[in-house]
Amino acid sequence: MGEIQVPSAALYGASTARAALNFPISGRTLPRSFTWALGCIKRAAAEANRELGLLNTQVADAISSAAKRVADGEFDSHFVVDVYQTGSGTSTNMNANEVIAHLAHSSYGVIVHPNDDVNRGQSSNDVIPSATHVAVKAEIERQVIPALLELRAALAQKASAFQDILKSGRTHLQDAVPISLGQEFSGYAWQVDKAIGRLSQAAKDLGALALGGTAVGTGVNTHPDFSIKAIAKLSEYTGLSLRETENHIAAQASPDVLLDASGAFRQVATVLIKIANDIRWMASGPMAGIGELQLPAVQPGSSIMPGKVNPVIAESLLMVCVQIIGNDSTVVTASQYSNFELHTMWPLLADRLLDSANILSRGAVNFSRRLVTGIEVHRERCEQLLLHNASVATVLAPRFGYDRVAALVHHANQTGEQILHKVPQRDDLYEVMGQLIPKSWLIGPRALE
Repeated sequence: MGEIQVPSAALYGASTARAALNFPISGRTLPRSFTWALGCIKRAAAEANRELGLLNTQVADAISSAAKRVADGEFDSHFVVDVYQTGSGTSTNMNANEVIAHLAHSSYGVIVHPNDDVNRGQSSNDVIPSATHVAVKAEIERQVIPALLELRAALAQKASAFQDILKSGRTHLQDAVPISLGQEFSGYAWQVDKAIGRLSQAAKDLGALALGGTAVGTGVNTHPDFSIKAIAKLSEYTGLSLRETENHIAAQASPDVLLDASGAFRQVATVLIKIANDIRWMASGPMAGIGELQLPAVQPGSSIMPGKVNPVIAESLLMVCVQIIGNDSTVVTASQYSNFELHTMWPLLADRLLDSANILSRGAVNFSRRLVTGIEVHRERCEQLLLHNASVATVLAPRFGYDRVAALVHHANQTGEQILHKVPQRDDLYEVMGQLIPKSWLIGPRALE
């Protein structure tokens, strides 16, 4: 292929330099979390090969020490390969091999070959899928799920605080029978809880690794015990529950588990869109909208209208969710590019999934802390809208029949008369309205478990 110039200050070698030249696409490299996972894999592989007698102690120790420093982020500036590269991620794998080999020599005085030693018993075809699984699993378990648990707790707290506030329900954007504001928020908390469960299952499935399959999943050029030993070391270094895949052929040829994880991200995004939209609609106005909720004022809402405050935190989360759904569309399309024994869009999958994990965790925490915890209720507005809601007449249908009550509702809508008149004492009002909501629907500890 001819000579290639490598910057004198670079820790990488000719393969990485050639890749940097070949792929001047986005200027964006794979995320820090991926480099961490890759460094951990190289460290675990070196330790496994030392135990198997395939690397001498001096070489294995030098690789292990250098790989740990790579995992810790000490040399991120030397990982220069663009996301849009070879579909197996070979260029990024060689970037790691070359940096670690260089460090082993420059820092520890040990001559190490990037392919024969750092990459011993491995192939890009099993290393890159394994690094992707490890990185995404770690992000889900350590960032995304804790963020969603915090949001769920904030929603559940509001559900409890708002349990006795009755308001008009809405279906098809039209007035419907009464509901408790606490009931609405309990529904939001329940949806987030179920989304956490789906993500937890996805993270569990991501624990199955392709490491040890080498080129096509058959394990050529690796020791039969390499996979189990290396993955045991990897579990120790990462603190994650990891295991060998049940089928190396499928694990390298098709990113099915990543497709499931992306679907779980999409489902969370869809839930959060519903919650954010409901809340900003209930806070709309405040005078010319629904105005049942008051959101925290975090910044001026307009450069021309003084005093205007917008639901900017909700809008920020909505954009996060739309991006996650877009990332999922990319993952779905990219997942179709599996031919024979290799999938050829691993770097793109890693990049988009890790982006979804990052913005979802940050967006959920921001939404929880800057909006949900500060929501206040306009109780009088809730009562006002409820008292003018002709749908409360629904409770009369069993006694008077559907047609007669429909005529009553029509009359009320035409004349503006209230079907339910507010009695002097609020407690009496709530006693009357409580008859429209079965007690079994009311918010209690069990609903928030």
